[in-house]
Amino acid sequence: MQWLSAENLVAVATAILGVVASAVMVWYERRVPRRKRIGYRVQLDAPIGDGQRSSRTIRREGWFDTAAAGMTHASMVLLRIENDGSQAIGRDDYQSPGSHGLTVEFTERTILGVSVTQPSETSHLLEHFTQERGFGYQDGILRLPRVPLNRGAYYKLLVLLSGGRVGDEIQLSGDLSEGDVHRNRSATPDDKAPLFSRAARLITITLTLCVVALAVIVVAQDDSPPPIGCRSGTLTLTGSTAFAPVLREVAEKYEEDCADEEPRIEVDDLHGSTAGIRDLAAAGAEAENGSPPLVALSDGPKPSGLSELRETQVAVSVFALVVNEDVGLRNLSTADVRRLYRGEIANWNELGGPDLPVHLVSRDANSGTRQVFQRRVLGRGEIAHSSVDCVHKDDPTAPVIRCELDSTEQVLETVAEIPGAIGYSEHARASRAKGLHRLNLDGEAPSVDAIERGTSSYPYREIEYAYTYGQPPTNSLASSFLTYLTREIGQVVIRTHGHLPCWTPAGMELCERPLP
Repeated sequence: MQWLSAENLVAVATAILGVVASAVMVWYERRVPRRKRIGYRVQLDAPIGDGQRSSRTIRREGWFDTAAAGMTHASMVLLRIENDGSQAIGRDDYQSPGSHGLTVEFTERTILGVSVTQPSETSHLLEHFTQERGFGYQDGILRLPRVPLNRGAYYKLLVLLSGGRVGDEIQLSGDLSEGDVHRNRSATPDDKAPLFSRAARLITITLTLCVVALAVIVVAQDDSPPPIGCRSGTLTLTGSTAFAPVLREVAEKYEEDCADEEPRIEVDDLHGSTAGIRDLAAAGAEAENGSPPLVALSDGPKPSGLSELRETQVAVSVFALVVNEDVGLRNLSTADVRRLYRGEIANWNELGGPDLPVHLVSRDANSGTRQVFQRRVLGRGEIAHSSVDCVHKDDPTAPVIRCELDSTEQVLETVAEIPGAIGYSEHARASRAKGLHRLNLDGEAPSVDAIERGTSSYPYREIEYAYTYGQPPTNSLASSFLTYLTREIGQVVIRTHGHLPCWTPAGMELCERPLP
């Protein structure tokens, strides 16, 4: 079990975020929206008169003179008024008109008398309950004074009522500055008011359970092998330098996903598509039985005459011409590019650019990037190289300086260093390089997205192929890796490196039809 896998880390992080979000919701519900709150609870509503209508049968013995006027249908209500907010409430916080602060309405009942009860530690609040400060009642309306209450402070009212029915609505109302008045509910008279609403409690509990369940499910999931069918053994990848970053990342991911099988995938010291095809053909000829554990990646199709090699279409690769930043040109016509690479243009000022000599920085003959350039753009081979260091002309008779390098990295570094230099590269890597910029061809930008949408006729592109010698067995590491590269995680890696996978809907259409 890989406890530190990406999926597990994401699940645990999600669980932590969910718990934190729940805590923030609790804090917000409790502190932010209602900073000042007065709550009230009906802690007792009981009949005391023989004629009081109630669903409960209550036995009384000698407590009240139920024959007195108004007592036949009498009832008793105990009402608790409390500050259950986060801030103290002062007299000036009450916004009701008149001298009183709050109003209690007993629907269908008439008030006979009121008694204020108060804990000894807050008995000073009793001095506020005077007629001068608005305390009084009439019919079924009870007016309460503007009583200052610290956080958690409360007072109780014992109200004697007649008429109506036990359980009739009792409503307390009033206006608070930056606050509100609401009803609390509790099972027993002195239960503490809930800290937050029922909805908030339900949402918080549900969210917490969900994210914890997600973490448990992902961390404890079955460790069965992934659907690619992991294989053990050793495999070597060779060929295209333009596709090398994709191969290295996919090989690493395959080894991680199939760690139980302990596969070993080596990305060879790549020297280009042609060299890779040649190495594969030689390894196959020397193999005593079957297909050797070697896969060669090529920018474009194999040379003719190698019928033993079996191909797998992998991606559409887009390439780009790049020039040193000092060359201000952003677009060249195909005709001008061909003139440059025939040696007919020696200075950029002939194309409207700066007064800088042209330096052609090319790849060696093994390069698939060079072969695609010659096939798709030039329509012919390049002129002979005339320089070893790409700066000085070794052949005085050569029309321009032209050098050949072994890898895409060398081309990009050299073009960025030499004013007036021009070269070519896989386009995504060129876009990340410093000291140079890409050129449009005939007004078309090197864009994978535009090619995928079918809105671009950009010519410098080619299909990337994976070649094996003969058909590798279905249970071999080579076969498993090719499936992983073309139809599994490899598709994601291919796209992130700026290529279009052949096994996507748009990619299949482009890979199946011949490129123009």
